[in-house]
Amino acid sequence: MISKIILITVLAIGANCLYLPYEYSRPIGYVTDFDLEQPIESVHPILIRDRRQVHGVANTNPDGTANIMAKLPLAGNDKNILSAIGSVQGVKPGGSFGAASGGLALDNVNGHGLSLTGKHIPDFGNQLTAAGKMNLLHTDKHDFNANAFATRNLPSNPAIPNFNTYGGGVDYTFNQKVGASLGMAHTPLLQKTDYSAMGNLNLFRNPTSSLDFSAGAAKSVSPFIPNRSWQPTLGLSFSKYF
Repeated sequence: MISKIILITVLAIGANCLYLPYEYSRPIGYVTDFDLEQPIESVHPILIRDRRQVHGVANTNPDGTANIMAKLPLAGNDKNILSAIGSVQGVKPGGSFGAASGGLALDNVNGHGLSLTGKHIPDFGNQLTAAGKMNLLHTDKHDFNANAFATRNLPSNPAIPNFNTYGGGVDYTFNQKVGASLGMAHTPLLQKTDYSAMGNLNLFRNPTSSLDFSAGAAKSVSPFIPNRSWQPTLGLSFSKYF
């Protein structure tokens, strides 16, 4: 049932001509960073100022690691744009990283989007993710989106079979300052469903940087995790755009 709902959502997004405006400062697509030990993580916005230039963002994580993301527009017009995207997550001072990914994103001026990305996670294996986003409301003050993803997990350990993860969620932002999101991801092989509820407050923003505070809770439900309660999460992230 979950897979059918997500498939219908992605098809509906595709039917609405999917591209972002060059100045649209929302996520590239939905979540492409599903972590088996965590619920859903959102992709940080990458501002698109010129379709012929590379743009990206570097931001910090609460654990002291950093993420670096870039977007290179390849082709487009005044409504549609196709870009190459890449990122490295969980970068540590010594040069090691938690994951690296690359792929393509298709964006629409109305705020809809699709992406297809491949991801390598050291000590785990690879992932292939198709994600989509539909903008349901966009005004000067309000921004409301629905999103969905499907991931094929390809573990490097031959004893672990390939398996799928499906998920989706909604996010709302008021006046580009205060936001909230709800997310869910399900992994049938593990009989595990992850839920997340997050809030975000922008403390500072200018054209080249942003400081954000986030707080929320996450919960995993599985026959193998009895009586798992909601776990609080807090974070402060500084982002530098380039």
